[in-house]
Amino acid sequence: MEYETIAAISTPMGEGAIAIVRLSGEEAIKIADLLYKGKQRLASVDTHTIHYGHLIDPDTKQVAEEVMVSVMRGPRTFTKEDIVEINCHGGLVSVNRVLELVLRSGARLAEPGEFTKRAFLNGRIDLSQAEAVIDLIRAKTDRAMNVALNQMEGRLSTLIASLRQQLLETVAHVEVNIDYPEYDAEEMTKDLLSTQLKEVEKEIAGILVTARQGKILREGLSTVIVGRPNVGKSSLLNSLVHENKAIVTDVPGTTRDVIEEYVNVRGVPLRLVDTAGIRETEDLVERIGVERSRERLKQADLILLVLNYNDELTHEDEKLFEAVKGMDVIVIINKTDLDKKLDLDKVKELAEEHPMITTSLKHEQGIDELEQSISELFFAGEVESQDLTYVSNSRHIALLEQSRRTLEDALEAVETGMPVDMVQIDITRTWEILGEIIGDTVSDSLIDQLFSQFCLGK
Repeated sequence: MEYETIAAISTPMGEGAIAIVRLSGEEAIKIADLLYKGKQRLASVDTHTIHYGHLIDPDTKQVAEEVMVSVMRGPRTFTKEDIVEINCHGGLVSVNRVLELVLRSGARLAEPGEFTKRAFLNGRIDLSQAEAVIDLIRAKTDRAMNVALNQMEGRLSTLIASLRQQLLETVAHVEVNIDYPEYDAEEMTKDLLSTQLKEVEKEIAGILVTARQGKILREGLSTVIVGRPNVGKSSLLNSLVHENKAIVTDVPGTTRDVIEEYVNVRGVPLRLVDTAGIRETEDLVERIGVERSRERLKQADLILLVLNYNDELTHEDEKLFEAVKGMDVIVIINKTDLDKKLDLDKVKELAEEHPMITTSLKHEQGIDELEQSISELFFAGEVESQDLTYVSNSRHIALLEQSRRTLEDALEAVETGMPVDMVQIDITRTWEILGEIIGDTVSDSLIDQLFSQFCLGK
């Protein structure tokens, strides 16, 4: 299957100006030539050129579609194979007709992510770069996109390759000392081995420092807005989204279910969740909404706890503070345009070290301060995605943490005076674990699983 010519629609389904059917493989140009009619045969055109013509149905000899066909010969292509991209009109019927003709002429329908998988298998990119492709497609902010681009360009791969090379040189040094003690090689002493391993461990720890921020940029912060009914939770959602997504009224309990929306706050993607006001209620529908709100509370990365400046602190408010203890919380005191009834000293006591922001959402006051507070809480105010190599992928983070633990085992073995050939086992294992990040030491089943998450045509 790895050598068959594959084809798929590479643009989103639906109506649009154009759609693209992509072919890759040894027979890509030959298959396209069976259907294409233009001034030249595609087999004779220069590589990386585009040509106007028509597709002819071989069975009916009728014109099936008006097209522009791009021809790119390997190895200077994404998959390092011959690639043909057929640009046709962007209707559902037209693009499906083109794909059907291509498949009838000898191509096989590509599996999800199979074009990127071929780029990996043919050595065009490594596994971490391949995974960055899907991160780039799913990026919700410019900064998340920059992180994915840096990874696609091989910044993480270069770092991992450097770490593996250091470990390899250490292993080689150990083996020379074990197998050829008579040679005039530098003795691998306990201090020298410990120093070399600590250098690698320090670099891995440095990469992991960015892991939390990188994962946030990749997946978004799960941000839950909580508070009693009618404190301004839906108004806050609308202010952050800059759109009237949630119904806002003076009637308590308007929001009865969970409302989700993505929002970009200074380069940080928030998966913003507006919940039903948490209170005791006899209304069955509202009670279900309250239960869902409590469930979302447990899963959140960030809590925006909203209080009413124009209302006294209640037992329900105090219970909310108890429920979010130990979590990342920003306390928002809303409706500051109204008379003060809230005991701010008591709120400060309950909030402890958590940031407090005052807002008047009705007059759009305080939103800038809130956005700055969110950015400072997770990124110290600024996301330097250009200067840092962010590790954002959960699989990469898990492997880096595993490699650090294995290195710590090796260092502990050195300190306790274990023979160097025993320490070498942990060093070699660390080298293998890091290799799983870039795909040098990874199983076929994991590769299949990773690429199955891609969309068709990528």
